Amino acid sequence: MNQSQANSLKLFTVLTRALQSVKALAEADIKKHGFNPTEFAVLELLYSKGDQAVQKIGTKVLIASSSITYVVDKLEKKEMIARRPCPTDRRVTFVSITNKGREWMDSIFPKHTEALDSIFSSLTQDEKQTLIEQLKRIGYYANSLEFKGDE
Repeated sequence: MNQSQANSLKLFTVLTRALQSVKALAEADIKKHGFNPTEFAVLELLYSKGDQAVQKIGTKVLIASSSITYVVDKLEKKEMIARRPCPTDRRVTFVSITNKGREWMDSIFPKHTEALDSIFSSLTQDEKQTLIEQLKRIGYYANSLEFKGDE
């Protein structure tokens, strides 16, 4: 193994462990507000980006399409979101955040962003921006690669 390979392996390990630690803290913060991370992700998407087609939610919040209906059903029962058919395409259903959902997010979201800011407080603003740019570059490049199994 050469030095580049050794550093890449170390980077993968460090990045994975850091993500696990950050994710655990963020999920704990979400759970203390009475929602699971997937429900919160859907609410945050609707809160931040507005109405979304059910079919598009999964790709935007990184959950399997088979789970979307279940999550949307749960949030609808809690009266946090509402479904409405698309007026021009019967195959499409839109999901929107309700007044109850918006009020809840108005009160919880600032606390959640404070928790995230606390998690990343060991970095300066410049370091955060640099890390954002580097991780995007890694992600975009990784998405462009196509690894083939042993042939």
